[in-house]
Amino acid sequence: MPLDFAIPNLFAYLIAAIHLLGVFAAVHAVLTVRTAQGALAWALSLFFMPYLTLLPYLVFGRSRFDAYIKARRRADQQMHKAMAALNWRPWVDEALSASAAPVYQQLRALPRLGRMPCLANNQVQLLIDGEAAFAAILAALAGARKVILLQFFIVRDDLLGRRLQDLLLERAAAGVQVFVLYDGIGSHALPRYFSDKMRAGGIQVRAFTTSSGLLNRFQLNFRNHRKIVVVDGECAFLGGLNVGDEYLGHKPPLAPWRDTHVEVRGPVVACLQESFAEDWFWSSHQLPPLLLPEAYPGGGMLCQVISSGPADPQETCALLFVEAIHSARERVWITSPYFIPDEALFSAMRLAVLRGVDVRILLPARADHRVVYAASSLYAFEALRAGVRVFRYQPGFLHQKVMLIDNSVTAIGSANLDNRSFRLNFEISLLTFDSDFAAEAEQMLEQDFARSRELLAADYQNVHRLQQLAMRVARLISPIL
Repeated sequence: MPLDFAIPNLFAYLIAAIHLLGVFAAVHAVLTVRTAQGALAWALSLFFMPYLTLLPYLVFGRSRFDAYIKARRRADQQMHKAMAALNWRPWVDEALSASAAPVYQQLRALPRLGRMPCLANNQVQLLIDGEAAFAAILAALAGARKVILLQFFIVRDDLLGRRLQDLLLERAAAGVQVFVLYDGIGSHALPRYFSDKMRAGGIQVRAFTTSSGLLNRFQLNFRNHRKIVVVDGECAFLGGLNVGDEYLGHKPPLAPWRDTHVEVRGPVVACLQESFAEDWFWSSHQLPPLLLPEAYPGGGMLCQVISSGPADPQETCALLFVEAIHSARERVWITSPYFIPDEALFSAMRLAVLRGVDVRILLPARADHRVVYAASSLYAFEALRAGVRVFRYQPGFLHQKVMLIDNSVTAIGSANLDNRSFRLNFEISLLTFDSDFAAEAEQMLEQDFARSRELLAADYQNVHRLQQLAMRVARLISPIL
């Protein structure tokens, strides 16, 4: 066959093959993607635009990867079986006394929604922004005597990262057992020599991965988005901050960086150790050392750790937000860098407004991901039309994940208001049931609102037509963002 005729035929076969693969992928999306909105978004784009979406589906899609979910569940069962031999969870009496508290009964689904119990006699301290948070974290690490458990989504090889590395190496040289877990995709820019240096210094280091295999090396779902530090089983830290200079507010154009972390002491630290142990066991098939103090001081507040992920039997993270909003009688204040709610969450907000609840959403005014920001903006205007008060934080990028319900319930953790946190990421949140701590969180958020601009109904009319179109296109793919 002459070459002039062979090339067009080759292109025709290639186009037909791509379309056929797009059809197969669309059927796969309908059968496997967890939400109807996500399945529709993938199926339509794969059927009509396979040239643009087939490769992204291999990377971002396949969200209901059954083999992975089953493997993760088996690993968790093996971990808990091994942990049972350690006579773990000696704090059941604390849990029983906490579950009877009236403020806890406000969220009636929590006992079954959360795998870990609500515990009394905890102390929690707000750490506002990176300087305060890392000063407290580094001070606690410097005083470690036995075991350090450290987990972040992002670890960078910059000034803060190397400062943390030097401190961990110093403690390892002093005989402290150090365990470091970071997400393989979130920390994709971390050079190999950074972790090799820690291993050479006696630190056990693991990168959290989804699974093995040729295709799965491109799997970006099921990321471990948790941020946990536990020192000697006595104090712990969690929240929105990762390890990098930008989280200290040192990198424009997003600086100053607004974030919130908490320091925790008391029985609930055991729950954070258990969450770390699950992830470490998945990555290494071994349990890290788990420590408990001989006694806890009395007093303090009720706390519950909500550990969520794609292997949960139910969508724990999404249901947590919906349950909290449905329970509100006076106030729902939520801050998040991303606002891409599903139908259940958006309906819960609208119903809360109709009940007369003060519903506010605090979002960043600057974008770190433009497509996500565009989709978030359209949802923000829709929330505004539903009666939700929406604010844009002005000084810098807002990354904190905080929820305040009425005058007693506060949630601080790693989860964003988007599908990735609800269904695809491993997340961790701390719920506190205490009016004094809620008052501290209220004061913090009031200061944030004072530095923000409230959206008005007329603002949408001032958005350029092309920007409105971009926002609507971004919303179409929001279930897969």
